[in-house]
Amino acid sequence: VQLQAFGGGLVQAGDSLRLSCAASVRSFGIYHMGWFRQAPGKEREFVAASTQNNYAQYYADSVKGRFAISRDWSKNTVFLQMDNLKPEDTAVYYCGATSKAFSSPELGVRARESYAYWGQGTLVTVSS
Repeated sequence: VQLQAFGGGLVQAGDSLRLSCAASVRSFGIYHMGWFRQAPGKEREFVAASTQNNYAQYYADSVKGRFAISRDWSKNTVFLQMDNLKPEDTAVYYCGATSKAFSSPELGVRARESYAYWGQGTLVTVSS
C-alpha cells in the first residue's frame, strides 16, 4: 500500500485548504483512512478518520465543525477539507491507512498505532 498526500500550503487565518491522499490499493473500501498532524515539537495527533466503506467519520474536538473528511471511490482518494483555518492548525499533515478490525472503530481509528501505512506528509502553514 502506498499513500501520497498533497495539497498543503501557506494560507491566512480564516482561509480554506483541501488535502488529498491517493491510495494505491485494490480494495479501497476495506481500509480505514485517517488524517493526523504533527506540529513542531509535538507528537503526531489525530485529526479525522473515515472508517471502512466510509461508514462513519470521526473528528478531533479541535477541528470538529471546521474540517470534513470524504472519499472519492473512483480515484481511491481521501480528502480533508479544512475551513476557517487557524494558526494552531499549522502542522505537517499525514494520511494513514489500516485494514485492522477494531472492536471499537471509533477508538481504533483515533490511535496512531492502529495505522500500518503512512503517506509522506504535506505541510500546512496558517499565518495570523
